[in-house]
Amino acid sequence: MKNKKSPLKNKPLRHAGQSLDEEIEKRISDKISMGAFIVGMVMVIIMLEWQKWYLQSPPNPILITLIGTPVILYFIYIIFKEKKKIVSLKQGRDGEKAVGQYLESFREDGMKIHHDIIGDGFNIDHILISTKGIYLIETKTYSKPIKGKTEIEFDGLDFYYNGVKYSDNIQIQVSAGSTWLKNIIEELTVKKVDVKPVVVFPGWFVKMTGKHNSNIWALNPKNLKSFINSQKEIISKEDVQLISNHIARYIRST
Repeated sequence: MKNKKSPLKNKPLRHAGQSLDEEIEKRISDKISMGAFIVGMVMVIIMLEWQKWYLQSPPNPILITLIGTPVILYFIYIIFKEKKKIVSLKQGRDGEKAVGQYLESFREDGMKIHHDIIGDGFNIDHILISTKGIYLIETKTYSKPIKGKTEIEFDGLDFYYNGVKYSDNIQIQVSAGSTWLKNIIEELTVKKVDVKPVVVFPGWFVKMTGKHNSNIWALNPKNLKSFINSQKEIISKEDVQLISNHIARYIRST
């Protein structure tokens, strides 16, 4: 097949949640599958030893049981731990996909959307490029209580989930990502632009109190378009296309 090549000129762009999909697959193949294999092998060895003992063969199963049981218990613990993590990752992935699908509708207004951009040891969930600015969008898909209040409040400094302060360094994450993206765009296009960090929480009622000054928006994704549309136009359509083209090339190259 050396005289043939793929008909695709460029690599496909990444889809929303692709990094989480890749991490889920890695955890299943590297840890759960391996753990299940080792547990199965040890159990087979133990059963064979007990069979020999029952048939009055010389081997004694007590020693192999004492050695194998801790191994089985350890890997069972690893399997259940990884399954719990995978459930969380799948929820995050599904949230990113849902937000990504919603953002695709913004293209009708001339906005450019890119998903799952790989940085230096991190990833950006979505980038939105429009005449009204460039937006880094981070999706946080948090579980909600079955009953009662489901409200997230951002005072410009901290996030509160149903009145309880929550700390997972979201502000640091999106601020650092915005700075990185701003530098990448300048490096690729020689254009200095600002990047607005946005955190969206699917399914939650989100409000910003403005108690502390912050450049970060915290929103339900359904409110994003109205927030963007309320901004002034600061980038030409030509530059929107230029920046989007360079971001697409960067994604394919990484």
